[in-house]
Amino acid sequence: MTRLRAPDKADFGSRLRSAAVTARVGMWLGICFGICFVTGLVSHWSQLPQPPIPVPTSPSWGYTLTQGLHVVTGTAAIPLLLVKLWSVYPKLFARPPMGSARRLAVHGAERLSIGVLVAAAIFELATGLANASQWYPWSFSFRSTHYAVAWVAIGALVVHVAVKLPTIRQALDADLEDGGLDRPSVGASTGGLSRRGLLRATWAAAGVAVLATAGNTVGWLRDVSVLAVRSGEGPQGVPINKSAIAARVTDTALDLTYRLTVAYGGREVSLSRDELAGMEQATEELPIACVEGWSASGSWRGVRVRDLLALVEAPDGSDVEVTSLQPSGPYRVTTLPANFASDPRSLLALQLGGEPLAIDHGYPCRIIAPNRPGVLQTKWVSRLEVLP
Repeated sequence: MTRLRAPDKADFGSRLRSAAVTARVGMWLGICFGICFVTGLVSHWSQLPQPPIPVPTSPSWGYTLTQGLHVVTGTAAIPLLLVKLWSVYPKLFARPPMGSARRLAVHGAERLSIGVLVAAAIFELATGLANASQWYPWSFSFRSTHYAVAWVAIGALVVHVAVKLPTIRQALDADLEDGGLDRPSVGASTGGLSRRGLLRATWAAAGVAVLATAGNTVGWLRDVSVLAVRSGEGPQGVPINKSAIAARVTDTALDLTYRLTVAYGGREVSLSRDELAGMEQATEELPIACVEGWSASGSWRGVRVRDLLALVEAPDGSDVEVTSLQPSGPYRVTTLPANFASDPRSLLALQLGGEPLAIDHGYPCRIIAPNRPGVLQTKWVSRLEVLP
């Protein structure tokens, strides 16, 4: 009768599971995670009313670039993480060291830190992929939770790299086929897939992941980007995330009695859409760039925000609270920081592509400003109030 036993790391003899492979894949995985972390900070801070580092208005395509990189590198990290986890899988069955309690405690702490890193990495990639697809099978806030776990993941990654740095350096300096760091159970090569072949397949998988999503940002790749959630199509040639019906503004947006209120202190100005159209108009080519990684440029025409603020004699350097006709939602009220409010490219847009705004693009008027997340380019604007 055969006795069942737990696997031992000695049971895994493939030469492909080696420090040489792990270090090389891990290096590129770390680069992807680093880019994801930095660009994720940019995205999170861009959505704060008072970011710790002021967000510039130039270049106008800055958020398009950073968020595109965020989603592309995050997607590329998925095959890299899978290969890295496969390459170190035997270590899961390593027996705890016998001897002093100190050695046992160090072993347990290392296992715990790796567990935190793997769990945080899987959470970040899984929820990020779901967000890019606009699928939210959870009740927690994606943005705040994704941001918090990103700090856990990057902290655990730094600790892991610091602990393993001598092994990583030795593995990267050695030839890929050098078996000096292999486990004793690793056998000699008997043909089949080589370590170089495995790495080539890994780079190819990461490249396919990039091509499959980059069309969200790079328009000429949309025909081959099968995972791109936005094709570039939409009302007036620009995609949307939220329709007027979903926002429950159809009746109020089309109401002939609509008025925009501009307020500062005790002064208020109320303007109809026709009166807005009668003011001096400006045209700007600006992108809509969203947290899901997609972006599209449009030719927007409307009144400069700073010209509207001048009607109530608002001082320069003031933040502006923007209120939408939406009855509810996390972005019904947003803040337009002072540097955006004073930028001549920031518009209260009335037209897109030479035509009046489609209702799904924010008719009767919407905010469009350079280098802003799409969720903050408030649609169906009803009030602009200068903050003290």
